[in-house]
Amino acid sequence: MNAARALALRSVPTRRDMNSPRSILSDKDIPVEKRLIVPLDVPSNAEAIKLVELLGNDVKFYKVGLELLMGGEWIKLVDELVGRGKDIMLDVKIFDVPETVRSAVRQAVKQNVKFVTVHASDDALQAAAEAKDNVKILAVTVLTSVNRVDLEEFGLKNVDVTELVLSRAKRALALGCDGVISSGLEATKLRDSLGENFLIVTPGIRPVDNREEDDQKRVMDVEEAFRAGADYIVMGRPIRKSPDPRKAAADVQARIKALFESR
Repeated sequence: MNAARALALRSVPTRRDMNSPRSILSDKDIPVEKRLIVPLDVPSNAEAIKLVELLGNDVKFYKVGLELLMGGEWIKLVDELVGRGKDIMLDVKIFDVPETVRSAVRQAVKQNVKFVTVHASDDALQAAAEAKDNVKILAVTVLTSVNRVDLEEFGLKNVDVTELVLSRAKRALALGCDGVISSGLEATKLRDSLGENFLIVTPGIRPVDNREEDDQKRVMDVEEAFRAGADYIVMGRPIRKSPDPRKAAADVQARIKALFESR
């Protein structure tokens, strides 16, 4: 570990001042209608635009991920969505050697996206942060598809998921990242340990009555996630697979608005 990184790590508080007032909900200056991020997990630009038009003004923030990236025309899609006034999270979980990560982030910066996700080593996270310009770098901690059993299968026996998330988040923030991708199950621990001055984006949001067995194992409901400390939630399948996706999105937005207006 180099001296600069060691100094950065020491600069991150390990406990938040317990005498300071704590708001259950995020008090960051984020428009309430942009706290919901909807994934465009479809195979083509045409299908993505169809979904965007179906959801209309009820969704302001979209996630573009690997499926669309591999479609080969994601830049055209992002240009189109930005032109329509939408914010974009580029969820590519960049994982490579530091210089490649740095170059990839520089390319992403050109596309006017708001967030870019990185899932890499400390050196690569630092490289991403150095190249971010006006883009927010979000470090992936532990995928919401991973639980304790999976960690043991990876050879990480006797490793607590929450402590692993906390350790990775602490390092990422010290290295210049703007926030983390984290299950709502770990959000409160992150806030208690690392404070309020970073973003938490929480995927794996499922309605209470719709927590079917799927690839998301560490899930939360809308209000639960925000009360736990999330700044944004990512919610896809419960909206996209609804009989009326626009109504489903509008209902989620109404719940978020009611929650934050009740403070």
